[in-house]
Amino acid sequence: MLYGIAVFPSQAVQDFANSWRIRHDPHYSIIPPHMTVRDKEELSDAQLPAITEHMEAVASQTKPFQVHFNRVSSFYPASHVLYLALEDPTPMIRLHEAVCSGPLHVPSPNFVYTPHVTIGQNMPPDELHDLYGNLRMSAVDLTTPIDQLHLLRKTASGVWHIDKSFDLQG
Repeated sequence: MLYGIAVFPSQAVQDFANSWRIRHDPHYSIIPPHMTVRDKEELSDAQLPAITEHMEAVASQTKPFQVHFNRVSSFYPASHVLYLALEDPTPMIRLHEAVCSGPLHVPSPNFVYTPHVTIGQNMPPDELHDLYGNLRMSAVDLTTPIDQLHLLRKTASGVWHIDKSFDLQG
């Protein structure tokens, strides 16, 4: 099965992101706005107990925190993605590093971890540049608590569902 690890921002952040995602993100209907903590990966049923134990340990040692989205940014030209960017990504990077250790260690990641909420992807370059030009002039001032970590599973229909949630307790 395909699994991933993410956090979900507040409903206000999700509503803001979805106002753009509905037109510009082909994944709109398969997963709510989120910040990926660890990218998707095929995992066997035999691996799940150790991963669940690891995530419980990470959650028990991580205090809930707040993040602030303060702008729209883009990964262009590496990929055609527009996203809500964090003013200070440090707490999310620490969470990512804690999760991506032990049984979830990633020996050689394909990219530098940049926590974000996607608002558009797979757009033609002209559309991406036009939308980015408009959105980067807009004020973004969204704060959300991060108090849970979620193990997500992709179903046969392609939709992502929460398999298990972990409360950050610190």
